[in-house]
Amino acid sequence: MKLSEAPSKAIFISGIDTDAGKTYATAHLARMLADEGYGVVTQKFIQTGCRGTSEDIEAHRRLTGTGPLPEDAEGLTAPVIFSYPASAQLAARIDGRSIDLELIDAATAELLRRYDRVLIEGAGGLMVPITDDFFAIDYVASRQLPVVLVTNSRLGSINHTILSLEALQARGIELAAIVYNTFFDTDEVIAADTRAFVERYAKRHFPAARFIIM
Repeated sequence: MKLSEAPSKAIFISGIDTDAGKTYATAHLARMLADEGYGVVTQKFIQTGCRGTSEDIEAHRRLTGTGPLPEDAEGLTAPVIFSYPASAQLAARIDGRSIDLELIDAATAELLRRYDRVLIEGAGGLMVPITDDFFAIDYVASRQLPVVLVTNSRLGSINHTILSLEALQARGIELAAIVYNTFFDTDEVIAADTRAFVERYAKRHFPAARFIIM
């Protein structure tokens, strides 16, 4: 399945854990869709560890070569920003604010009105808490967003990847693609085995999903 054929115009990019390569993968996918002729914009679901602007959105613009967009200045691409570099629920508590999911929904809806595709970069992994009983994966499921999962070859990544994929499957969430990030391929033996294992697993359990090497 091409990303342009995903069941929603908005696609959620998550990782197997923090620093899996979501920001680079989001920019990579944005370039892919732009090359296919789509108007595409990226959005940061919830940004932590920043003030005023989103460092991940700035990275997207730098990596895709677009420069800042009007939607960035309007606050549509990073509608919720917290100062403390922590999970969303903790960062919100430290800043003394709540997480306004309706604000995020409204920003995404406006971006969808302006663009063909919106790539939403998540915060951490699928089980990052938004509140004590509402996680990133719950947001994805409730908004019926297809997911791109970013993985790599760091030790433990097979475990994290399979757990993430089983969580998606258990909730009936569409997997649009797996992005394998080669940046962490420091051990050729482990990297080759990890990539092959994850690709075999995906073909058996998610045959419609793309396997993208970045």
